[in-house]
Amino acid sequence: MSGMWFPSEAGSLFCWLGLLAVAWLGLRAAYSLLGALRVWGLGGGVQVGPGLGRWAVVTGATDGIGKAYAHELARRGMSIVLISRSQEKLDQVAGEIEEKFKVGIKTIAADFAESEGIYRRIKSGLDGLDIGVLVNNVGISYTYPEYFLDIPDLDNTLNNMINVNMTSVMQMTRLVLPGMLERSKGVILNLSSASALYPVPLLTVYSATKAFVDFFSRGLHAEYQTKGIIVQSVLPFYVATKMSKVRTPTWDKPAPETYVRSALNTVGLQSQTNGYWAHALLAWITTSVPACFTIKAALHMNKKFKARHLKRAKAN
Repeated sequence: MSGMWFPSEAGSLFCWLGLLAVAWLGLRAAYSLLGALRVWGLGGGVQVGPGLGRWAVVTGATDGIGKAYAHELARRGMSIVLISRSQEKLDQVAGEIEEKFKVGIKTIAADFAESEGIYRRIKSGLDGLDIGVLVNNVGISYTYPEYFLDIPDLDNTLNNMINVNMTSVMQMTRLVLPGMLERSKGVILNLSSASALYPVPLLTVYSATKAFVDFFSRGLHAEYQTKGIIVQSVLPFYVATKMSKVRTPTWDKPAPETYVRSALNTVGLQSQTNGYWAHALLAWITTSVPACFTIKAALHMNKKFKARHLKRAKAN
C-alpha cells in the first residue's frame, strides 16, 4: 500500500546514511592526512628572517618559548628586541644572543600586567626600527587549576591575565603593524594555546583569554593577508618550560627550541597551527570527539592536578 513505511525501507535508509557517514569521515581523514603531509613533510612556507625586516620583537623573551623564538630568529640573522619584566634577565639573554649570533640587540623592561603607560615607553623604544617579525609570546596562567571563584587573589589575577594575555597582543600589534603595512610585508606570531580549542574547566579564564588570541589572530590574518601581512595563531600543547612545569622533553612535550624551529616552518602554510607534528595529532584527536567528552576529561585531569598541588603545598 502506498504511503506506508516498511522495515525494509527503513533499513535501506539507515544503510545509505551509514555509507554517507563513512564516506564523509574517510574524506575528512584523507584531507587531514594530505594537509599534514603538506605541512610536516613537504614544508615550503615563508622564510622567516631578515628578508622581512631587520628587526624581530619578542615579548616574554627571557624564558621558555619566547626565549627560544629570540634565539632562533637571531640564528637566522635578525636583530632582536627583547621585551620582558626583569631587566636582569633581559641583560642575561641579550648577552647570550649577542655573543652567540653577533646581531643587534635592544631590551625594553615592561610589566604587561601594568597597562598604564607601558605602551608609550615601548613605542618610544621601537621607533625607527625596521620590524619584520613580532612574536606576541608573553602570557600568564593559574598557579594551579582552580574553580573560578576560588582562584587566589581573584581580582588581581583576573586583571593581570586580561592585561598580559589579551591586551598585550592587541597593543603590540597596534604599535608594529603600521610599519609592516608601509613595507607591505611582515609576520605577526601570536602565542595562543591548545586550551583555546575547547573550554578547559579549572583553567577557565586562561583558556578563554587564549581563545581570544586565536580568534583575534585569525580575523586579523583575513583582514591583512592581501596586503602582505601574515598573522599566525600558534596553539601548542605542553612544551618543556617553566610555565608548563614539564622538566624533561618527550616526543609529545618537546624542548622549546625544538618546538619553535618546527612552528616557524609552518608560517605561510597555516594561519592557525599547533606548531609541532605531535601537537597537531593531539589536536586532531581531541577535536574529532564530541566537545562534551573532551571538556569532561579536562575537568577530571585538572581536578587531579589541583589535588596534587594542594597535597604538596600542605606537606611543605
